[in-house]
Amino acid sequence: MNIEFEEIDGIIVATLFGELDGRTAPLVQDQLLALPRLGGKVLLDMSGVGYISSAGLRALLMLYRQMVADNGRVALVGLTESIRDVMSVTGFLEFFNDYGTLPEGLAALRADDDQ
Repeated sequence: MNIEFEEIDGIIVATLFGELDGRTAPLVQDQLLALPRLGGKVLLDMSGVGYISSAGLRALLMLYRQMVADNGRVALVGLTESIRDVMSVTGFLEFFNDYGTLPEGLAALRADDDQ
C-alpha cells in the first residue's frame, strides 16, 4: 500500500494504491491520522485500491471520527464497484460522502466554503 499526498485549493488529497488490509491498515491509519485536521478537508482517492478488509474499514472510520471531532470533512472518490458494495453492505457509506471522480469530490468540498 502506498499513499501519495497533495494539497489542492486547501484540500488534502490522499491517493491510495494497493490493498487496504490487516497488514497495511495500521500504517495507513497512522499516516491519515497525522494529517492536519482542524476544520480541514481530506479527499481520499480510492481508485487505486483493489481490496479493503475490515481493518481497512476501521482505519477509514477512525479518520472520519477524528475529522468530525475537529470540525473537518472527509470524502471519498474513485470507489471500485466491489469496494462500494462492501462499504454499502457494512453501512460505511452512511459516514462518507462518495463522489465518482476527483474533480467532483474537489468541487463538493470547495462548495462547503460557499455555504
